[in-house]
Amino acid sequence: MTTEVLHDPKMNRYELLVDGVGAGEVDYQIRDDTIVLTHTEIDPAQRTSGLGGELVRGALNLIRADTDYRVVPSCTFVAAWITKHPDYQDLLTR
Repeated sequence: MTTEVLHDPKMNRYELLVDGVGAGEVDYQIRDDTIVLTHTEIDPAQRTSGLGGELVRGALNLIRADTDYRVVPSCTFVAAWITKHPDYQDLLTR
């Protein structure tokens, strides 16, 4: 199984592909110098396989690499994930 996270700026989301097929997304809104991560969705058939974490990690890596945005996790899944991964907490205070 191969996974990839892609940015789709036209849809304001980061998408998770599993073996080339869409399996989830993180939606966002841009507000001034922040990116508000509003909702995370994983295909119900794959929710127990850890793909939500892969999606969030991939999205945050792309945000870190491609932008100067401060991350605001209004999605509870993203907020909990960042809390458990301190190496991503710097994105909250950029």
